[in-house]
Amino acid sequence: MAMAMALALGADPRHVLAGLLTLTMFLILAAMVKRDYYYAPPRKSATTTTTTPIQGSVHGDGPKGDDYDDGFNRTPAEGFNLKPCWQKPVFDDAVEWRGYVTFSLTNGPEFHVSQIADAVVVARYLRAVLVIPKIRQSATGDDREFEDVYSVEKFIESLESAVKVVKSMPWGVSGHNLTVVKVPNRVTKEYVAEHIGPIFRARGNIKIVTYFPSVNMRKNNNVEPAACLGMFGTLEPQREVGEVVELMVNRLRSSSNGGQLVAVDLRMEVLEKKGCRQQLGPQKSCYGAKEVGVLLRNMGFDKGTTVVYVTQTRWHNNLYALKDLFPKTYTKESILPMERKEGILNSEALEKAIDFYMCSESDVYVPAISGLFYANVAGRRIASGRTRILVPPANIHIPAPAPADEFLSPYVSKKNHIAYSCFC
Repeated sequence: MAMAMALALGADPRHVLAGLLTLTMFLILAAMVKRDYYYAPPRKSATTTTTTPIQGSVHGDGPKGDDYDDGFNRTPAEGFNLKPCWQKPVFDDAVEWRGYVTFSLTNGPEFHVSQIADAVVVARYLRAVLVIPKIRQSATGDDREFEDVYSVEKFIESLESAVKVVKSMPWGVSGHNLTVVKVPNRVTKEYVAEHIGPIFRARGNIKIVTYFPSVNMRKNNNVEPAACLGMFGTLEPQREVGEVVELMVNRLRSSSNGGQLVAVDLRMEVLEKKGCRQQLGPQKSCYGAKEVGVLLRNMGFDKGTTVVYVTQTRWHNNLYALKDLFPKTYTKESILPMERKEGILNSEALEKAIDFYMCSESDVYVPAISGLFYANVAGRRIASGRTRILVPPANIHIPAPAPADEFLSPYVSKKNHIAYSCFC
């Protein structure tokens, strides 16, 4: 009709046609943006799989009735208004600082949390000056400065008056050839006094390395206040990392139509290791994409509104088993802003930091892989009131309906996490 009117007014038909084609193109692009076409790639297969709709979920699209309450429709902090139940340790101005303690952060934020806590305990009870660490990575050339990932200002400010902190060793004090002292995770002041103190007094400056005899994040009524401070009060992402996490969370939530944002720690390079592949029965602590999808489906998470973020960096064909059940399943590669992709996806340190904070900020967290990542994400979530942590059972083939509260992490249901030693 518009074309006929234009022709009647004497317009060039070619110009009219070109205008209509341009308008159509913009309408198509607008529709693609609205439908969030920045996500997972299409399935590379010669056949097309049709997913049969699941009847009767929380929103009428799953195995539960319309009135079913999955237990996760509460506000994040409801019933979990925790406050620190420890006093910040403080030195008076007259304290004599006796030397320097250096250390490095390694592997990822889940290790950094524990390494920071141990370093704070050691430095405090030695009355030593703590040097801000560098971040060492397994990938050659990917070592980072602390400020590349974390806020230096937050770190120094949080430890003010409890431990003296400097950004680097002062001129004239060598950081090389320091005596290396191994420290067990969750080190105590008694251990410091007996095993580390004599070395420190003899050498003056030391470098500590935390080792992990086991993943022990259970509640401890005798936890050091300095450990609580180090573990829950010192680390925050630096501004740019925080902005990326916030942008990713907002993008995912905008496509949920009011549903849940579920973060799943699911990394194929870990799941394909021998230790995960051979686990059976009650000792099982690794779960694949399909197992996680079945768990969420049987708990009544709506396939149309639930958005799933997986810590796998780049899309892997094995993820389609989860995507078939929850079409809105995405990796960081598919939702990172284009201008940030190269810098983040080429950095092991930044990738791991993004995953840690995404899992900490989501509505629901599912640790498909047990270990320190799960334990320290759980601690951060407990401290901030985000206690909706689902742990798959050893027998994943649970019948529907399956109340979500039955699968709350024991860290939460039994309050058996060190966070409950620091917050109450």
